[in-house]
Amino acid sequence: MKISGGINLEFLLENFDYKKADTASRVAPLTFGEENVNESDKQGFVLEGGSGSAKSYDIIQFILTYCQRNIDKGKDILIFRQTAADCKKTVLKDFIKILRMYDLYDPDKHFMSSPIHFDVFGNIVYFSGLDAVGSHGERHDIIWGNEGMELDFEGFKQLNQRCNEAFFLDYNPYFTEHWIFNSIITRPDTKFFHSTCLQNPFLPSGQRQEILSYETTPENIKNGTADDFMWKVYGLGERGQITGLIFKDVTWIDEMPEGLELHTGMDLGFVNDPTAVTQFGLKGNNLYAKLLLYDPIDNAPTLSDALKNAGLKYNESISSDCADKYNDYEMVKELKNLGWNVHKVSKAKGIVWGIGLLKKHKIHLVRNVNLKREQENYKWREINGISVNEPVHAYCHAFDSIRYAYISAIGQRSLIKW
Repeated sequence: MKISGGINLEFLLENFDYKKADTASRVAPLTFGEENVNESDKQGFVLEGGSGSAKSYDIIQFILTYCQRNIDKGKDILIFRQTAADCKKTVLKDFIKILRMYDLYDPDKHFMSSPIHFDVFGNIVYFSGLDAVGSHGERHDIIWGNEGMELDFEGFKQLNQRCNEAFFLDYNPYFTEHWIFNSIITRPDTKFFHSTCLQNPFLPSGQRQEILSYETTPENIKNGTADDFMWKVYGLGERGQITGLIFKDVTWIDEMPEGLELHTGMDLGFVNDPTAVTQFGLKGNNLYAKLLLYDPIDNAPTLSDALKNAGLKYNESISSDCADKYNDYEMVKELKNLGWNVHKVSKAKGIVWGIGLLKKHKIHLVRNVNLKREQENYKWREINGISVNEPVHAYCHAFDSIRYAYISAIGQRSLIKW
């Protein structure tokens, strides 16, 4: 099989060390007291770049060459995104397309049982999501986290510690702060590569022209397609911050100041969205907030345990999202039955009013990757490129929980449902 890929594939073929991979996959005697036992043989590869730079296509083609090189060795490869549904809709479709391109697709070697997997040259390639595989489980020789900006760090760490030979991550850098930047690229066993659509000769002209239309040239500005953020992130593949952010100017701190009167808020997420629990306190015109919990939870017993693990006490007042019903299950009522001092906060005055209350203060946030992701993506809605006085309902969960606690704290008793 002769592979024809792009610049990312060239980078991977030049830098992947098969001797290290073979050593890393062997069971070695454990010798206590020696440094770096079995650590230097693990390899990491991070591909950062713009849209259309063929990161995914090139990693898939590398995996095919890896499988061919290890024919009938039973290597175990896991390809994943944050959710299995997204993995099926994107990278799985690309994988099948490339198999067909090289005349390698065999329906008898395509297994639909969960997780979906393929037999490729006598090796198994699995497709799943962090929401489906969990973080504890089977060991793999290679793992690839597609769309790395969306991945949960703890989930990735658990998978990676069960990975023998190499991990791969790829992404468009639409955050300016992320665990990949701080904890992965900095590793001595990890190699980093940057690419853009301008380096991909195989990109269809329609896609290329659409990406190029974001650049802030006089012609694009005249046509109304210029977009600084889109060009920076998806054109140049550089880290960028979204325009129209609701809480643009915040200060990041390591810990909450001592002596604050703390108030707790909760935004319920159930299955698809995270349940966010925060605490905030005021000191003069300064608002300090810390995220305590950020995880989808669909039942009261589990949420009760999570609240306890976050350090909360049953008698502490918790101001909650009033939209607490899920399949006729009333979360606040069930939490009260378990002994929690929780009450609902009405949304009668609207989200914009509540946002306005918070924006009167200088906001300080305790460093947290989930809170950072929300702050960098919570923005005002746009219609035909014009910002309107309505937030986008995404990346809002932590700030909603702060808003509920704030409403209770400032004495808006008419909005509290006991």
